[in-house]
Amino acid sequence: MSVTHIGVQEAHRLQTDDGYIYVDVRSVPEYERGHPDGAHNVPLLHFDQQTGQMTPNPDFLAVMQANYPSDAKLLVGCQVGGRSGKAALVLAESGYAPVNVKGGFGGRMDPATGQVIDEGWSQAGLPVATGASEDGSYDVLQQTGH
Repeated sequence: MSVTHIGVQEAHRLQTDDGYIYVDVRSVPEYERGHPDGAHNVPLLHFDQQTGQMTPNPDFLAVMQANYPSDAKLLVGCQVGGRSGKAALVLAESGYAPVNVKGGFGGRMDPATGQVIDEGWSQAGLPVATGASEDGSYDVLQQTGH
């Protein structure tokens, strides 16, 4: 399975001009602190309050399949591109043709130099929203899955 990887500027163009849906796979609290405007939220991982660790979301694929047909035009993003790369691979293995958004919301930096490797959505000055969205919050999308 191959996954296409694009930068945030191209992702914004696809979302705006070509009807792609941006699916933010970060945890619900991360999404609510700030996300690409119009993004839906289906976490690949959840933050476990008791352990302080991220744990896999066992419903990720089921919620995706309940809300998006396999031919949906999906952009998959996270904070820097790691989780979204994994999520895009899971989706590709399940018959989708997702596009991974390199740099995600926050951008990927070189730890040694501090230089930007992949510009993030927020760094690029692209439209941002906060809080839960009416039609794209995980609570809403999860209800469709059950």
